[in-house]
Amino acid sequence: MALPFILGWRLVIVHSKVQGVSARALGQFAVRAQRAAGVRGEVDVLVTSNAELRRLNRRFRGKNAATDVLSFPSADGTAGDIAISAVVAARNALRLGHSASDELKILILHGLLHLAGYDHETDAGAMARKEARLRRALGLPAALIERTGDRRRS
Repeated sequence: MALPFILGWRLVIVHSKVQGVSARALGQFAVRAQRAAGVRGEVDVLVTSNAELRRLNRRFRGKNAATDVLSFPSADGTAGDIAISAVVAARNALRLGHSASDELKILILHGLLHLAGYDHETDAGAMARKEARLRRALGLPAALIERTGDRRRS
């Protein structure tokens, strides 16, 4: 059963629960992060299973693997959608020594930057610099691109 939280134009749906994380807290963070990233329009965030992320990644990117976060820009007046794997987020949080809540926030920020038009695979580090700056401003641990050192990740 989905646990939705609606805050203004933000909808956060948690299909896969993550210990210590509430849809309300993620929604409140997402509003702050969206403003900071300069993303206009509606954004929905889905926190779901690895199987669902694999299905989405295969369907829209041709990659048959689960991933941590996917962004789907929209052409209908909304900014788009973000899908996050609860399993990958929890695993990364444990491995990196921070909370699952912080990891989900990092992934929301990363997804928002993609919705803002950034692409770490082609932008010569522009997204990485922006993500690092916003991460510091929002009080988050190491940004997704920073910690992988790979500007070409998914």
